[in-house]
Amino acid sequence: MKNIVAPGAPPEVGATLQRIRLKRGLTLDDLSRAAGVSKSMLSQIEREKANPTIAVAWRLANALGIGIEELLATNSRESEAIHILEPHETPTLPGHHSGYVLRILGPMDLAGKFEWYELTLASKGALKSNPHDPGTVEHLTLLNGTLELEVDGVVKSLKSGGTARYVADKPHAIRNTGAEEVKALLIVIHR
Repeated sequence: MKNIVAPGAPPEVGATLQRIRLKRGLTLDDLSRAAGVSKSMLSQIEREKANPTIAVAWRLANALGIGIEELLATNSRESEAIHILEPHETPTLPGHHSGYVLRILGPMDLAGKFEWYELTLASKGALKSNPHDPGTVEHLTLLNGTLELEVDGVVKSLKSGGTARYVADKPHAIRNTGAEEVKALLIVIHR
């Protein structure tokens, strides 16, 4: 159902702001720092509790890399039949200290429900995780090399092309014990 906007009413930019922010993989904190706008003000704007001043809208548009007209548009665009994310637009969680990089392949609005990642592990790198919420499971498909997977003290090896399915509500770790970098696809399903 479309919102009907009275003639002369200010544009409601909250939904547009939130859609663009999530599309770019930004948290409220991230956008707050980039735009110099308080997190509470951003939250109010996204919930349509406040409309930004022109100066605030300009700072938000600049921080998001869009024109102010896109942020203030009263008509939402039809969704694209195909939306392409360029590699630089894919959010990344670097764990350089542990030798891993996680590229977040799934949309941010599914986070906490259904997530998928590209996992890159350097030689001797590891991704160690505390237990997730009860009922959470992970599916790990190794694209090259070999990995060691440990779940709640049980250790198994995974070879290239293999898939491991395991409970993730227990302590778990994925380790590259080999000499070469490995890549895998990791799917997390929260129940």
